[in-house]
Amino acid sequence: MAIVRAWGFDPFTGDLFVFVSRNRTRLKVLHWDHGGFVLTYKRLEAGSFRVPLPKPGASKLRLDSTQLAMLLDGIDFSRVRRPRVWMPPKGIDRAAQV
Repeated sequence: MAIVRAWGFDPFTGDLFVFVSRNRTRLKVLHWDHGGFVLTYKRLEAGSFRVPLPKPGASKLRLDSTQLAMLLDGIDFSRVRRPRVWMPPKGIDRAAQV
């Protein structure tokens, strides 16, 4: 918990904090749940977790829930591409169409 606070995050928000060992064979997930911390630990017997590298100079990386699930399943999500998200064309007043 102290390291989470040292990074400037609040450990009581419900966010999940993932810690990966240097050799990437062990992973811990820490989060706050209804009055107590939950620590999940996973150790691989073979292979290593495919953790993407943070940007140069950064020591932390933000993942969404899909990326975390892929990480725990051993999927290298740096090679996975998401489709573009549809956005309405600019200049259209959606309130006027209702």
